[in-house]
Amino acid sequence: MPTALTRLVWLLWAACLGVLAARLWTGEGWAFAGLVAVDGLTVVMWVAVTFFSGIVHSYSRRYMAGSRTIDRFFGRVFAFTLVVMVLVAADHLVLFGIAWLAMGLVMADLIGHAEDWPQAQAAAALARRYFVASSGLLVVGLATLWWETGATTVSGIASAVGTAPSTVVLAAAGALLLAAMVQSALVPFHTWLLSSMTAPTPASALMHAGFVNAGGILLVRFAPVVTVDAGFMLGVVLVGAASALLGKLLKTVQTDVKGKLGCSTVGQMGFMIMQAGLGFFGAAIAHLILHGFYKAYQFLASGGRVAHEPPAATKSGSAGPVGVVVIALTALAGGGLFALLTGKGTELDSGLLLTLVVVLTVLHTAREIVGTASVPAAVRYGAVPLVALPAIAIYAGLYQLIEGLLAGLPAVGQPAELTVVHGLVAVAFVLAYLAVESGIYRRSDRLYVALLNASQPAADTLLTSKEDYNEY
Repeated sequence: MPTALTRLVWLLWAACLGVLAARLWTGEGWAFAGLVAVDGLTVVMWVAVTFFSGIVHSYSRRYMAGSRTIDRFFGRVFAFTLVVMVLVAADHLVLFGIAWLAMGLVMADLIGHAEDWPQAQAAAALARRYFVASSGLLVVGLATLWWETGATTVSGIASAVGTAPSTVVLAAAGALLLAAMVQSALVPFHTWLLSSMTAPTPASALMHAGFVNAGGILLVRFAPVVTVDAGFMLGVVLVGAASALLGKLLKTVQTDVKGKLGCSTVGQMGFMIMQAGLGFFGAAIAHLILHGFYKAYQFLASGGRVAHEPPAATKSGSAGPVGVVVIALTALAGGGLFALLTGKGTELDSGLLLTLVVVLTVLHTAREIVGTASVPAAVRYGAVPLVALPAIAIYAGLYQLIEGLLAGLPAVGQPAELTVVHGLVAVAFVLAYLAVESGIYRRSDRLYVALLNASQPAADTLLTSKEDYNEY
């Protein structure tokens, strides 16, 4: 079964590449009997999901070798892949809701794959409760939209939602946002994700590369609903920004590898939701795909971070005046390059906040490179722009490609107008960046304890005995 399913999922990936090529060539989508719609979002996610699944299948053939439950593991991973493919193509509301629920239940089974491990079963039960709650919120939102518009398809709601009373649509949008927050493990619903480390590492990679991104997919699919009110979009920005900032801070107090990766995912999913709130749904999809590549690699390579000897000390030096100039100029050049290639940040709208995030990201990366004292200064200063600027160009190119594929979807190409709230969010990001980079936040014991408590998984999912760990 592992061999057969691995080959089958790679064949699926090849077929999805063919569908993507056909979409790019013809510019047309396909719909079938009001059940599914193969549009730009569908083909992009099909290619990404099957690729990540193929990597996980191939990796797991060795990782799970010798396990008596290997066939069950592969069956669930392949079933998860198929369910996600159905979800991103579903047009009928019932099919969308069933796929959303099935996706959560299969992932909960993967979290509790070790049936004799009490902590794994506790983590699976906790995740299952969260996922059922998310599905319940989704059903409330979909039922409200159906009741008000009479439409039974996602595409039908998109065309009819403009005539619905705003209060009803806002109630449905709120339910959809909450469902997305739970599924994407945004604060305060992140506990299930931090408790899910009992899953086999390949399953964790698939979860962080694919499952948690479902919140972004939900908001893109129902963009006409969530964009119906500018105030609601501001709420989406605030929700995403809060998780982005808190996820970054929570990561700084973690000591284990998978715990750090989990908190990082909380922050990255916050960025994704925030980009959707800014009106840049194409940026949200590009972000979730790139995050999927990064996080899948990080989880599958996490075993290499564990060594049996003390790690060598990493020298970290001061940037110095020249280094500060190189860092600042590279960050500004990165933001300018992104604005030039995408057109975002060139006008007085929410694109300025998106470009600011790019500048801060380049600033952080450049500072890390320049601060590596073990590398000669000339190499460091030269490497900063040679690494950062091509990476920004690749990101901008992917963003443009995805934005072009999403062009036919309703309400996905309208950036939000700039407000005072966006300015406050920008200030919060700058202050958080300065606090983390300078380490000033570490001076507060109260803050450290608060972050440590907030980043703890559920107590019954933790192993406290080395003997138990060795047994399971």
